[in-house]
Amino acid sequence: MFIPVIYGSVRLERQGIKAARFVENELKERGHEVVLIDPLDYNLPFLDKMYKEYAKGEAPENLQKLAGIFLKADAFVIVTGEYNRTMPPALINLLDYFLEEFFWRPSAIVSYSAGSFAGVRAAENSRTILAELGMPAIPSAFPIGKVQDSFDDEGKPTEAGKAYPERIKRFLSELEWYAEALKNQREKGTPY
Repeated sequence: MFIPVIYGSVRLERQGIKAARFVENELKERGHEVVLIDPLDYNLPFLDKMYKEYAKGEAPENLQKLAGIFLKADAFVIVTGEYNRTMPPALINLLDYFLEEFFWRPSAIVSYSAGSFAGVRAAENSRTILAELGMPAIPSAFPIGKVQDSFDDEGKPTEAGKAYPERIKRFLSELEWYAEALKNQREKGTPY
């Protein structure tokens, strides 16, 4: 399957990128084609005009590239920190540029924080947003506490994060199940 991992923070000393790389590595080990979507790589301004509001072929190149990735996807993994009980502004901004490109594909939420709450309030808040975008989240979530200590810069678990590779197996199996089910249904056609 093709599964984009969409990460959200653009802070200078961001630590959640380690969690995003961990998820990317784990999905690749399971045989999936994966692309890490980092808002720093796309430099999107604050949303003024959605991708679909541009005439065909006239959207900025970075939006066209993202639309192509999202339309090809079988599922999405959203990696979010917690900013005032919700997703980081850069992540929300990136997602808000698109809509139909997400339809009929499941998402899975990986949340993180520097403390022990692991971004769970952002994960819960994200469910409403992801459902509205047409990529409802699977029932399970994958919270990561003390993210700065759990992985190295390449996303490999440290001693503090040694339990995560085993823990993520069921989470990714659940995402794969939903992705396969929705892929089969998309091939038959969608309700509208």
